[in-house]
Amino acid sequence: MNCSFSRSRFRWIRKLCSLVCAVAGCCTLPQAHAQEIDKPLQTIDEEITAFAYAPDGRIVYAVRRLMKTKRYDLQRDDISLQGLDGKRRRIVSGEKLVRGNAPFSYTVNSFRWSPDGHFILAELFTTAVTDAEGTTRDEKMTLLLDESGKEIRIAGADSVIPGGFNAWWLTDNTTVVYLTEALKPNLLFSFNSVRPVAGRGGALFAGRTFLDAAAIPRTNAGVAVERDRALSGPPRLQRLEMIRETDAELATLDSYSGGIQVSPGGSKVAYYLDHEVLEIRDLTAPDRLTRLRVGFGDFQWTPDEKRILLKRAPEKKSGDLVWIDVPPLAAAQKSSDGTSVAVLEPVPRSILFGLSFRDFAISPDGRFLAIVPPGKRNLAIYPLPR
Repeated sequence: MNCSFSRSRFRWIRKLCSLVCAVAGCCTLPQAHAQEIDKPLQTIDEEITAFAYAPDGRIVYAVRRLMKTKRYDLQRDDISLQGLDGKRRRIVSGEKLVRGNAPFSYTVNSFRWSPDGHFILAELFTTAVTDAEGTTRDEKMTLLLDESGKEIRIAGADSVIPGGFNAWWLTDNTTVVYLTEALKPNLLFSFNSVRPVAGRGGALFAGRTFLDAAAIPRTNAGVAVERDRALSGPPRLQRLEMIRETDAELATLDSYSGGIQVSPGGSKVAYYLDHEVLEIRDLTAPDRLTRLRVGFGDFQWTPDEKRILLKRAPEKKSGDLVWIDVPPLAAAQKSSDGTSVAVLEPVPRSILFGLSFRDFAISPDGRFLAIVPPGKRNLAIYPLPR
């Protein structure tokens, strides 16, 4: 028997349930679930700070590396690549990735692959010493690499985009679109682009500001949440064509709280309205949607777009993994009092023993699940639990 409280969206209730059930023996897990966590297909026994699947199933990952100087303790992550044959090789040595003469420390936040799987964007969080007194400056930046680890230098500049984050490659595998801060502190952002070989680029949608954005796979478009600089109007969901700099408004949102992701087929977009409700909207018929009360967390679509795997914790924080079924989308239905759109409460289905994980990713073919537990933070790969 499985305790209904173990499926609660509230973490403290789930923990209390686990304790009571362990003492009283009032619920059990099926044998198959126990096997899910016992025997990974592969492990990478390193302290992983970030990783990402390539389109063909290879994995790029960052490994935490600490080093000491006379005055400072520094972190400069190594970057490695696991091939389809399981062989691994380091492609970037953090010790050699130096910017200027001042002490420089960084950790890798995330990776993005180009559509053809030959190029990588590594988003870094950096800390640099700026003067003799030891004053430091924190900054996000994006490092451009090819699959061998060779830095891609932007003509007339460096191989990094200072201040650039949430970057992605367009379908030409050459142009990079990215966000920069437009209103401090991290309230609004603006779009920019660069073509490293030519060194050309600049502002996109000049004068406009956005809360968040996500790429639409296999296109040169993205979905963004626009907000005016005065933060006075409602957030508006926009489809943006990056090459032509044209847009189409999809919807005016009641609110926006983060997490925007487009489904693998590019037909749906999901995002949080608040810290409880996830809204899923049809990109081809934007008046068709659903709202799900699932609790805030980090999520990923399955390739068939029928389910979402939700980590019930923010990005880079530990939480359990649960399946959420995506219901059919339909024209908005008002709630019983007629004042707002009805919110469904799906039953989450826990996987991997209900244990907590810091990071996860579903392979592009939908066959495997890679997870990073808290603590040691090694990476383990399992068949994707059903």
